[in-house]
Amino acid sequence: MTIMYKQLIRPLLFCFDPEKVHYFTFSLIRLLSKIPGVSFIFKAIYEVNDPRLEREVFGLKFKNPVGLAAGFDKDAKLYKELSNFGFGFIEIGTVTPKAQDGNPKIRLFRLKEDAAIINRMGFNNGGVQEAVERLKSNTNVLIGGNIGKNKLTPNELATSDYEICFDALYDYVDFFVVNVSSPNTPNLRELQEKEPLTQLLNSLQNKNLARPKQKPILLKIAPDLTNEQLLDIIDIINTTKIAGVIATNTTISREGLQSENKVETGGLSGKPLTKRATEVIRFLAEKSNKSFPIIGVGGIHSAEDALEKLEAGASLIQLYTGFIYEGPALIKKINKAILEKSL
Repeated sequence: MTIMYKQLIRPLLFCFDPEKVHYFTFSLIRLLSKIPGVSFIFKAIYEVNDPRLEREVFGLKFKNPVGLAAGFDKDAKLYKELSNFGFGFIEIGTVTPKAQDGNPKIRLFRLKEDAAIINRMGFNNGGVQEAVERLKSNTNVLIGGNIGKNKLTPNELATSDYEICFDALYDYVDFFVVNVSSPNTPNLRELQEKEPLTQLLNSLQNKNLARPKQKPILLKIAPDLTNEQLLDIIDIINTTKIAGVIATNTTISREGLQSENKVETGGLSGKPLTKRATEVIRFLAEKSNKSFPIIGVGGIHSAEDALEKLEAGASLIQLYTGFIYEGPALIKKINKAILEKSL
C-alpha cells in the first residue's frame, strides 16, 4: 500500500492545489466509506489491534498512541472515517466561537524538496456550534477538541472566546487543547507569555473544576520558544495544574529549506521540524522530571521518527504532514514498530 500511495496516488494528488486536494480527498474518503464493507476493509488493512499498544494518559484510555493532529479535520466532518485508518485518537479544530473564513487564498503550500508544508490558513472553520452538531453522533472515537479565538477578538478579550468553545464542546470531546501557538492569527502567540497564559489556563481550569467530571486540558506550544520560555511553560503547567502539553505546533523558522516556496509566510510543518520538536519534548520531559504527559507532534514521517519522540519523553504522538506525504500505512508501521520495541 505504501508503494502504491507514493508512486501513484501521491504524485497525482500533488499535481493540484493543496487546499482543493484536501477537500477532494475528504469527499472521496466520505464517499468510499458509505459503500458497504469499505470501512471494514480500511480497518483490516491499517488497524493494529493489540492490548500492548493501549495507553492510559491523563485518565483516558487510548487504544494506541498514534493520533491525528488538529488542522486536518477542523470542523469534525470526517473523524469517524479517519479513525478507520488505525488512529488511536483524533483531534478536531482549531474551532472558534464564530465561523470565520480564515486568511485569503492561496494559503497552503507544498515544499516537496523538503517534505514539508507551509500553511497560513488562519483558523478557518464553521464555528464551534457546527462542530458540536457533528460530534453529537460520535459513539466510539476518542476526540480532542482544539480551541482558539476569533481573528477579530482582541487579546484582552481572548479568554472569553476560549471559554465559549470550552463550554460548547465540553460534553462532546474527551480532552481539550488550548491553541495559543498558531503563527497565522495576528498577535495570538503573545498569549504564550507567562502572565496572559496563566490567566487563560486558570480561567479554563476554574470552569473545568466546577463541572462534576473534569476533562483534561492540554496546552499546544510553538517550537520557536526559547529554553527560558519552555521553563516558564513548565512552571505554568505546575501552577495551573492542567493535564499536559502538545509539543509542537508549526514553526516560523525557514532554516535549511530548499524549496522555492520557503519564502511564503505561515507555519512550517513536516520533516524540517523533526529535530526541533523532539528537542522540545526531551527538554520538557527532563526539566519537569516527567511531571506531566506530553503529546509529541512535528516531522513524524517514519516509525523511527515516532520512536524517537516516544523515547524523548512523549506519552502519545500525532501525525499531520507525515500522514499526507507517507500515506495511511504510516500509522500501521508506527504501531508495529512500537510493538517490536516492547518485545
